[in-house]
Amino acid sequence: MSEFRGLEKSYQPDWQGLRDNILRKGTPDRVYNIELFQDLEIREAIAERFALTAGLDGNDPDFERKRYIAVQRFCGFDYVRMGLVGIDLPRHTAAVADTAGLARQSGRNFQDEHTGPIMSWSDFEKYPWPDPEAAGATRELEWYQKNLPGDMCIIGSGGFGHFAEFLTWLMGYETLCYALFDQRDLVAAIAGKLYEFYGACLKRILEFDRVKMVWGSDDMGFKTALLISPVDTREFILPGHKLMAKMSHEAGRPYLLHSCGKLEAIIDDLVEDVKIDGKHSFEDTIEDVRKVKLTYGRRIALLGGIDVDFLCRSDESAIRRRVRETLEVCMPGGGYCLGTGNSVANYIPLENYLAMVDEGMLYSR
Repeated sequence: MSEFRGLEKSYQPDWQGLRDNILRKGTPDRVYNIELFQDLEIREAIAERFALTAGLDGNDPDFERKRYIAVQRFCGFDYVRMGLVGIDLPRHTAAVADTAGLARQSGRNFQDEHTGPIMSWSDFEKYPWPDPEAAGATRELEWYQKNLPGDMCIIGSGGFGHFAEFLTWLMGYETLCYALFDQRDLVAAIAGKLYEFYGACLKRILEFDRVKMVWGSDDMGFKTALLISPVDTREFILPGHKLMAKMSHEAGRPYLLHSCGKLEAIIDDLVEDVKIDGKHSFEDTIEDVRKVKLTYGRRIALLGGIDVDFLCRSDESAIRRRVRETLEVCMPGGGYCLGTGNSVANYIPLENYLAMVDEGMLYSR
């Protein structure tokens, strides 16, 4: 079993320092960590291994929330991610058995790329759009607003900002590709509803003063290109993120964006027009975060970047070396947070993930 000397010392969160670092207010005095999320299986395994729930009552209705906070603090996070709940948009998915090392019993869900719930104007008229004003949608935000320790903040995220994703999910990717040629009015109508829906969602989230940053999540590309053309991306997707950034900035919050895929064709749009404050999701086969620090990483924050495939396949010494090299390149001047290139999926070996976090903590000291 590996020795994690960095994790042995309790971590003191500092949400203001995290925010200042993301806004590139100079080289920080320590490493700040960030993740889009940890799979629940990873979170449970960490809590069990390091006895993070000792003293908590398993029958407490707030047990899951308190465990979440405990794991976040232990792993070097200065925040919890939270948004509205209970307002999911219905879509077509299929479940298969999960083959990960920390497999989830319910299986893993995949999006149906052939069909979606809105494939015609008739479907559009019948689609059951959820109500962002629904009672109870803010219950998690309300709890963390009241109970989160003062040295941590909420990053508003989840349940909004999926403009590209839900265009493909609501229509099915194949249907969307055809519709961009022969039913552009339907594509525009769906994009308009998403714009209206997510604007209302973000308005509610921004009512909570402990939400200090906003993090949109919207995969727009794949390994070699955008999912749809740059022209169509600018017409149907980027206006939504521009609204999210504008609302966030007017409320005094930075706007971060998670987006997988090769975004080279629109990166200047995202930085100069949409005005994102930070980008998340880096894959070595697309762009190495260490190289990005020398390009558009001079204009916005870079979040994560320790490639997920690398974390899955490498040994501990290689992971620790990669972390140190990344920090040496990316930390100067601020605007870098350590983390995976995507998220802490339950198929990443736990020892490898912990080695990444531990090395960051050792580097700080």
